[in-house]
Amino acid sequence: MSDIQYIDTTEKLEQLCQAIKNEPWVTVDTEFLREKTYYPKFCLLQLATSSWVACVDPLALPELDTLFAILNSPDIIKIFHSCRQDQEIFYQLTGTLLQPIFDTQVAAPLLGFQENPVYGMLVSGLLNINLSKAYTRTDWSMRPLSREQLEYAADDVIYLARIYRIIMQKLTELGRVDWLQEDFARLTDPRLYQSTPENAWLRIKGRQKLTGRQLSIIQALTAWRERTAQQENRPRNWLLRDDLLLNLAKLQPVSLPELSAVHGINERSVRRYGKQLCRLIGEARERPPVKLENDRQAFKKTPQQEAVLDVLNAIVRVRAEQNSLNPSVLATRKDLEKLLFEDPGCVLLHGWRFSMVGEELRDVLQGHLLLSLQSGEIQITRNSA
Repeated sequence: MSDIQYIDTTEKLEQLCQAIKNEPWVTVDTEFLREKTYYPKFCLLQLATSSWVACVDPLALPELDTLFAILNSPDIIKIFHSCRQDQEIFYQLTGTLLQPIFDTQVAAPLLGFQENPVYGMLVSGLLNINLSKAYTRTDWSMRPLSREQLEYAADDVIYLARIYRIIMQKLTELGRVDWLQEDFARLTDPRLYQSTPENAWLRIKGRQKLTGRQLSIIQALTAWRERTAQQENRPRNWLLRDDLLLNLAKLQPVSLPELSAVHGINERSVRRYGKQLCRLIGEARERPPVKLENDRQAFKKTPQQEAVLDVLNAIVRVRAEQNSLNPSVLATRKDLEKLLFEDPGCVLLHGWRFSMVGEELRDVLQGHLLLSLQSGEIQITRNSA
């Protein structure tokens, strides 16, 4: 591997763009900050192939439009490990997502790794290399960057290039490369990266325990918080924490004295947002909450439904063992709940999971297949009745 190219001038960027044009694939990673902002602050872009590595400084360059246009070529595969946050930055900057992609975090479980393996685990497991953690907490917006910082950042794409080649070889040998196409397609769907204020309440843990007015209030407050965080470019929790939103939904204060008495809210928030919050709560109390069509799995399941999920999970474990997969990669308990409650977004109804076990599980639920135990092993046969 050649020395790290530090791209901080237009001339160097033009040379890099010419080099990328001739590559069939390139590994991609970013460094960013978002501790004090809603939107991530883009600080560094790392790129590598089998023959070169570059760190692009977006803080030193006037624009990156030409680079992004070349990277988005359909002839160049972009290799990521856990692409969601990186793609979010590209979507924020350009309004588009890099594609086609290959995500090693998504692909590695098809080789027996656990679900969502971290990058260091793959580097250790496939290359027998332990990565340094010296700059995990570094401020990537500070300049100049030291040689050690650049080497640390570059490692994320240098080893990713080696991991990609190993994973591709193993997937090809197993005939599993095509299994991933639908998963990768979902990761390039713009809807995945759009923060819609009206749906922000779906991220609140504990919302399932709210009813009636409380649910309507949490929906109104989280939508307000999302819009305000975007407008002010501040982290959501800097405005109101999730646990405070839940308290407000339960206590339903509609005056400033009532709001000030809620545990956890500070005087600054009351002064700045108090009247608006009280108005939102008062209005929300008078209207019904938004209902989800496929949210039945959020509520407590009956003993019979839990038993059905246990049966489905047994089938998943059998098929996972037959294909040398971790069962959680094939289907989690939550995936099985979505299948049971006929959620069309269930991963078991799409892609390779449908072929391997989803179709079979659906037929069991519909009574087309029967389960029996023979010589201590689960047998699945078609119902002839």
